Amino acid sequence: MLRAAVVGGTGYGAVELIRLIDKHPHLQLNTVISHSQSGTEIEEIYPHLTNLIHITMDEWNIQKLAKIIDVVFFATPPGVSQKLVPECRQHGLQCIDLSGDFRLINPETYETWYAYSAAPQEYLNEATYGLTEIYGDDIKNSKLISNPGCYPTATLLALIPAVKQGWVKMDSIIIDGKSGVSGAGRKVSLATHFSEVNENLKAYKLGAHQHIPEIEQYLQQESKEPNTQVTFSTHLIPMTRGLMCSIYFDLTEKKTTEELINFYTEVYSNHPFIRIRPEGIFPATKEVSGSNYCDIGIHSDPRTGKVTIISVIDNLVKGASGQAIQNLNLMNGWDVRTGLLEIPIYP
Repeated sequence: MLRAAVVGGTGYGAVELIRLIDKHPHLQLNTVISHSQSGTEIEEIYPHLTNLIHITMDEWNIQKLAKIIDVVFFATPPGVSQKLVPECRQHGLQCIDLSGDFRLINPETYETWYAYSAAPQEYLNEATYGLTEIYGDDIKNSKLISNPGCYPTATLLALIPAVKQGWVKMDSIIIDGKSGVSGAGRKVSLATHFSEVNENLKAYKLGAHQHIPEIEQYLQQESKEPNTQVTFSTHLIPMTRGLMCSIYFDLTEKKTTEELINFYTEVYSNHPFIRIRPEGIFPATKEVSGSNYCDIGIHSDPRTGKVTIISVIDNLVKGASGQAIQNLNLMNGWDVRTGLLEIPIYP
């Protein structure tokens, strides 16, 4: 049994981690760290945990923590985990970071897109990008995981198989992303105010979203084309959970829908959380709600030579906390499905 800590205990990612840790047969939640709510019972912040989770949130103290935990999940805003991870690693603790502090290899790129100083280079070098289905072999041997962002998870799982085959014209990629409001976090803002979001659809952070360099970094790595750039637009939709990426690109050679679906089905045949839809069927966000699945539908248009891929995830599970648990399973030699075999919530 591994003893776990969740740092950043008042956010949606953290409370989803708490739910998943509680049902995991090899994990025990020993503490929740929250600087702003230290000394507060977790059920006071999240009443749905009443009589289920009895934890008083605590301050960060690595000397104390190192005696009672084995793994730390960081569900923190940017700029926080990079200060705490080095202490954890010096004490031999496994670390899974759900923020963006260790995703970008180049410190200057991080500082440009996140507007914070970058993490120490030695820890950027140590971190393994936790896109489980793609980098599983590296994750198995890692002690520091940088959990992917929600949009990159849906995008890269949809693109990388075709990119690695050289079938994608890398200068043609367009990603149209749409996310539920929980992706913006729990902090109150005008942008997520009910009256602003309800019965409304709006684009945000066009050309400036911090997930752009993350997506480009791994597409460049897999395509071996160092100057790859993507057009990436994001939209806020009036629902709590769910994320859809509609991805468009030109083919370098003719491929039918059937050929692409058969290829993707084979690529992901040993990955239980990727589900490829049959020809003519495309996934919806509700079909993965509350689960760790990524569902993918593919259409190759013979008239235009363009491919459309629809990729959907639950932004809080596969896009954050569920993938973190999936990575921990790999790190410790457990079945990747452990604690995650959840039937999606429907309707």
